[in-house]
Amino acid sequence: MTIPGEHEFQVTDSELLLEAPILAVRRDTILMPGGRAADREIVEHFGAAAVVAFDGESIALVRQYRHCVRDRLWELPAGLLDIADEPALTAAQRELVEEAGLVAGEWSLLVDLVTSPGFCEEACRIYLARDLTAVHRPEAEDDEEADMTLEWFPLATARDMVLSGRIVNSIAIAGILTADAVLSGRAEARSTDEPFTYRPRSLPGRRKAEGIVPDMKKL
Repeated sequence: MTIPGEHEFQVTDSELLLEAPILAVRRDTILMPGGRAADREIVEHFGAAAVVAFDGESIALVRQYRHCVRDRLWELPAGLLDIADEPALTAAQRELVEEAGLVAGEWSLLVDLVTSPGFCEEACRIYLARDLTAVHRPEAEDDEEADMTLEWFPLATARDMVLSGRIVNSIAIAGILTADAVLSGRAEARSTDEPFTYRPRSLPGRRKAEGIVPDMKKL
């Protein structure tokens, strides 16, 4: 009999069910502790990087339409890790320019977040950016980002927006609460050089093997 916590969940079969620009879905067959084979549908994802941009008092939040929930949500500046082999920090720096018109002189790591581990490989690395300088913000293309707005909120206000339910995006919640802990002195930020252990590999690995680079969304 398998001792709880020691079973090796072996994959005996895997089938790709759906291939789309920013995600894919596969079905893995896995051996369960009692010897039974069970199917698990997995949403493959590129992963993402997000930024808590702090100017000494306030943080930048974007409000963006999310069709899954039919609402505009308050979120951190963020973007997909969809450029082949691009470091997460480089992606975060690019997104901060594109979504907030900012560059930062100081970067640190707040938290890595696995957003929905029950069915999705998406993981997000959230950075704290300080020593901010305004730069030209590129014009958004004709998609959801063209409707996106940017506002600054005192960190305490953003924290209260989380606790009152006004902010429901999980990445924003994790970033705001960990930034509040770090900036209040209750915790320390980590080095941006720490390995991103949970960065997704399935989807980018397959796209790179198929030569879909550097932009792995372009099927």
